[in-house]
Amino acid sequence: LCAEHGISPEGIVEEFATEGTDRKDVFFYQADDEHYIPRAVLLDLEPRVIHSILNSPYANLYNPENIYLSEHGGGAGNNWASGFSQGEKIHEDIFDIIDREADGSDSLEVISLWFQVSAACAEGSSQGLCWTTNALAHMARTGLPQLPQGPFRARFLLQVVLDNTALNRIATDRLHIQNPSFSQINQLVSTIMSASTTTLRYPGYMNNDLIGLIASLIPTPRLHFLMTGYTPLTTDQSVASVRKTTVLDVMRRLLQPKNVMVSTGRDRQTNHCYIAILNIIQGEVDPTQVHKSLQRIRERKLANFIPWGPASIQVALSRKSPYLPSAHRVSGLMMANHTNISSV
Repeated sequence: LCAEHGISPEGIVEEFATEGTDRKDVFFYQADDEHYIPRAVLLDLEPRVIHSILNSPYANLYNPENIYLSEHGGGAGNNWASGFSQGEKIHEDIFDIIDREADGSDSLEVISLWFQVSAACAEGSSQGLCWTTNALAHMARTGLPQLPQGPFRARFLLQVVLDNTALNRIATDRLHIQNPSFSQINQLVSTIMSASTTTLRYPGYMNNDLIGLIASLIPTPRLHFLMTGYTPLTTDQSVASVRKTTVLDVMRRLLQPKNVMVSTGRDRQTNHCYIAILNIIQGEVDPTQVHKSLQRIRERKLANFIPWGPASIQVALSRKSPYLPSAHRVSGLMMANHTNISSV
């Protein structure tokens, strides 16, 4: 997000980004000395990850009052119940921080919670906090399936699902990285995170609010587990070879299972299908190309939809960040509600 808005690791806007038309105030606010501070709260029951942030170039970016570490610092010991109970104990302190951040916003629409499902500290404490409120939108990353109680814990709270197994497969097969590092995997995650909010940060004449954007993806409250896909895939060290990107090419690739960032099972006896699809297309796009692409996808029957709902793909157009060089003219993010998510 800092790079896409031309903000340095110290929170200072680069000279080339001072006259931009992007909305930096969506995820940042300005301090009295006019440097930018993220609207973020960092929470952990054990100090390793947060200490790594505080020892990174971004150490001075975050508000120190918004960083919460457990006084004991021992974590949950891979015990979901311990993480849950600790989350309940500290929820007043955490909500004081969240209330302060909420009061500082002009128009609070949603609070996003990011955590790892198979990490007892992150998941148990986050669910202990969420037990007291329904005001949070969630994006969860499923992690190490060999950890105990993983499937049990994962049922409690999910919204947008990312899967480490699928991310490693994509890095290996699509980006040709033999041994992907944590930073390379996290870069794929951050790509999804930033792309899902581009219509807010680079607003156009439509799709300027997050709730309205994803409302069509969730027809009933129980069907709220979303999968994601992104193309063309890039990291700092590797760029997947795509000779030419068009709207049709991007939308067609988004429907391919190899670009989906969740490892779903294959059950030949069950005819799995899409419930709803949202494509966020970034770059130089002519709306007429979108209409033609949707027509071609419909003619080729590339997407199988549920029989009791509209068989259509919702498309939101967004600009790309002018501060980041891109090797591709068009890129796209798919957020889909698919019945195959039941196999995760």
